[in-house]
Amino acid sequence: MHVPTLIVRKREGEELAAAELSQLIEGYTRGEVPDYQMAAFAMAVFFRGMSPAETAALTRAMLASGERFSHRPGHPPVVDKHSTGGIGDKVSLVLAPLVACAGCWVPMVSGRGLGITGGTLDKLEAIPGFRVQLGLDEATAQLERLGVVMMGATARFCPADRKFYALRDVTGTVASIPLITASIMSKKLAESLDRLVLDVKFGAGAFMQTRQQAAALAASMIEVGREMQVEVRALLNPMDEPTGRTVGNALEVIEALECLDGGGPTDLRMLVLELAEAVAGVPQAELAGMLDDGSARRRFEAVVAAQGGQAADLGHLGELHRAPLVREVLAAHDGVVATVDAGWIGQAAVQLGAGRAQASDRVDFAVGFDRLVKCGERVSRGEVLCRIHARSAVDCEAAAAQVERAIAVEIG
Repeated sequence: MHVPTLIVRKREGEELAAAELSQLIEGYTRGEVPDYQMAAFAMAVFFRGMSPAETAALTRAMLASGERFSHRPGHPPVVDKHSTGGIGDKVSLVLAPLVACAGCWVPMVSGRGLGITGGTLDKLEAIPGFRVQLGLDEATAQLERLGVVMMGATARFCPADRKFYALRDVTGTVASIPLITASIMSKKLAESLDRLVLDVKFGAGAFMQTRQQAAALAASMIEVGREMQVEVRALLNPMDEPTGRTVGNALEVIEALECLDGGGPTDLRMLVLELAEAVAGVPQAELAGMLDDGSARRRFEAVVAAQGGQAADLGHLGELHRAPLVREVLAAHDGVVATVDAGWIGQAAVQLGAGRAQASDRVDFAVGFDRLVKCGERVSRGEVLCRIHARSAVDCEAAAAQVERAIAVEIG
């Protein structure tokens, strides 16, 4: 394979063969294809795109680069959910144990937050002792015992994607639908799924700004699933305001626990039930009963215990992760909440320390926002619009300034 020729052909809009893409990914994973050539290839794809067949072939090549789950014969349906990212999106913490209660296996391999988008692994690690780094043998054993495991990718799990994503992140080629599709689907298909539901976000706090862009990404991932004999459904959901009323790692876990107890914000519960129904094949009313009767909460506690945490700590996360400063932001006048801009809230959370500017950054579990108002709610002068949890007065003031830009209350 002559890589420069392959790059030129893709630059000119030619369709590459599956064998060529497989050789390219194999060579890059082994270090035989240098970063500068792979960056040039990524840029060619960014501008020229890929056909559905090419995207599926690229996904297969990345999937083949590492380990994958192997399930015993006669196993229950193996399912998962993937979100394209959002602000306050703690859905996975509730959905995984809930769907396991419905009789499915959920081998949920998640990621960390980067930029304004939060990460499931960071939220789980806000639970003291919780281990997200499991080997596939241990993960498989837990899956057979509890029906659910919540973990990060191992070093041998889709190594091509780990290496390629890092390169795309620094070469301005992240926003390519074929490359996003191959990245997401290679990791999810390495779970050896029967069904996958996609929560594709669009709006101020999402990677895809418009519904049209989100629909194109969803269609691409559904097509790859069809090519690889995996049932994929996609739901398009706006991310103009945060999900629920909290943003920040420990704060979001606390809210997820409220949902697991049958309560929590209405929008969070509705989204969990909608996605769970789509992938579990169980009516929402039955799933709601599993939240209300404590079944899903007990399953989550079993996962916590199996992965190194203490269920007793779950009721004390607010004390275990308490920020030094908690400041209320109050409404200046009576009115109706018109906007709670998820993008601005997400940026403020990152500056507080709840997220990452770079992959190597550490997150602060305690900081963030809670008691966030929701669009359409009526508020009175002096009523709390949100609370800021911060490490310092300087951080608190900066966050308050961004909240003022994010939350608009219309007089009326």
